Amino acid sequence: MTTLYSYFRSSASYRVRIALNIKGVAYETAAVHLLNQGGEQLLPAFTQLNPHALVPVLADQGKLLTQSMAMLEYLDERYPTPSLLPGDAFARAHIRELSLAIACEIHPLNNLRVLRYLKHTLAVDEAQKTAWIQHWIKLGFTALEQQLAADTTRGHFCVGDAPTMADCFLIPQIFNARRFDVDMAPYPTLCAIEAACNALPAFEQAHPAQQPDAA
Repeated sequence: MTTLYSYFRSSASYRVRIALNIKGVAYETAAVHLLNQGGEQLLPAFTQLNPHALVPVLADQGKLLTQSMAMLEYLDERYPTPSLLPGDAFARAHIRELSLAIACEIHPLNNLRVLRYLKHTLAVDEAQKTAWIQHWIKLGFTALEQQLAADTTRGHFCVGDAPTMADCFLIPQIFNARRFDVDMAPYPTLCAIEAACNALPAFEQAHPAQQPDAA
């Protein structure tokens, strides 16, 4: 059995759930609550699995992976169809660049441990913390909107007319944006892609509200 160590609101976990669903892979969820007991991800039982103390962790065939992009690449190689990285070398690189723009330029600045540092070490209040989150999401989304609106390879999804790795990364980040009251009106292309994705069972079933540990 494939096991995903996951937290329902973790966007990195959300990415992997989408990919597992697209591939039709049966898996079980091992919930890791990031807020209980000061964070279950910090307990020795979990840091033995992932010394970085981050979710998700994917356990498959007795082996562990601890980064969401590596997990999606692994799933795409193990279960080649439908492909998360279709096309020629340039098309695959383009899908990766869109994914990395989210994974590296937007998400890390709004990760839980960054927000905790802002609050507990730098004494930032809730309004300032929300402003921080919104600033970095808006900055990244403005660039993505411009890039995707002009992209001739875009279809109903980020690249073409079937979901790819890029969509697996985009939808959780839009979920986070809406959670923190980011106005999505300036991003019509992103919203159109979101609507196309959320119409698919693979995305609907991966939504945080559908997870067994949803609070």
